[in-house]
Amino acid sequence: MSGLLAGKVALVTGANTGIGRVTARRLAEEGAHVILACRSRDKSEAALAEVQAAAGPGKADFLALDLSSLAAVRSAAAEWLARDLPLHVLVNNAGLAGQRGVTKDGFELHFGVNHLGPMLFTNLLLERLQQSGPARVVMVSSKMHERVTGIDYEAVRRPTRSVTGVAEYGVSKLANIYFAKELARRAGPTVHTYALHPGVVASDIWRRVPQPFRWIMTRNMVDVETGAETSVYCATSPAVADDTGLYYQRAKVRAPAPLAEDRSAAEDCWRRSEAFIAEASA
Repeated sequence: MSGLLAGKVALVTGANTGIGRVTARRLAEEGAHVILACRSRDKSEAALAEVQAAAGPGKADFLALDLSSLAAVRSAAAEWLARDLPLHVLVNNAGLAGQRGVTKDGFELHFGVNHLGPMLFTNLLLERLQQSGPARVVMVSSKMHERVTGIDYEAVRRPTRSVTGVAEYGVSKLANIYFAKELARRAGPTVHTYALHPGVVASDIWRRVPQPFRWIMTRNMVDVETGAETSVYCATSPAVADDTGLYYQRAKVRAPAPLAEDRSAAEDCWRRSEAFIAEASA
C-alpha cells in the first residue's frame, strides 16, 4: 500500500462485517489509525484483530455505536469527542436492509438507522472534522435509490410496510445522497463529501430478507472485497481530493437518479430530518 493515510484517523461505522470490515482493514493498510464503530464489542473482536494486524500496534480501536437510537448516537459522539483525537475520514457504512419495524425513536427502521442516525452522528462530529481538515465524509448509499419516486415523510414515521423492506431501503439510500449533497454545501471548504453505490454486494446486510427473496436477490451480487473498493477510493484517492457532493460507482463519478440531483428536495430532506431529530430528542 502507498500510505495515503499515514498519520490520519479514520472512523468506519458498521466495520465488524461485510464491506465495512474490508474498508476498515484497507484504510489501516494505508496507514490510518482506524476506529471501528459498531453495536457490539464482542461481535467486533475478530474485525478489530484483523484491522490491528493491518495497522500495527495501537492503531485500531472500538467505539460503541447503535444507530437505531438517537440517544445512543449522541452518547457515541460524546465518547468519541472526549478522546480528543482528530478525525480525517468518516465512512458512514453501517446500515440494514430487509428488516421491518421502527427504531427506538419511532421512525421506520431503514430511514432511522440508514439516514437519521448517520446524519446526527456526522453533524455531532462535524466541528472536529472541520478542525482536522482536509477531511472526508463518505456515505455508502445504493443504486436502489433509483427505484423510488421520493420520500413520504408521513410513511417514515410508521413501521415498514413492504414485505422485503426493499422499497424503504431505497428511500433511505436516496436520503443518504441528499445528506451528502447538502453537507457539501454546509460544511465549509475543509470537509468534502462523497456518496456512492458499492455495487450490489452479497453481505450480511440482506440476512433478514425472507426466503426465497434473499436467494433471488443475492445470487448475482459481488463479494465484499469488490464492494469496498469505491468506499476506499472515495476515502483515500488524491484524484478526488477536490471533489465534494458527488456520487460514485466503480470508483468513477456517476450521475445519480434525476430526483437525487434536486437541490430543493435535498434541502427539504435536511430540514425535515433535523426537525425529526430535534423532536425525538425533546
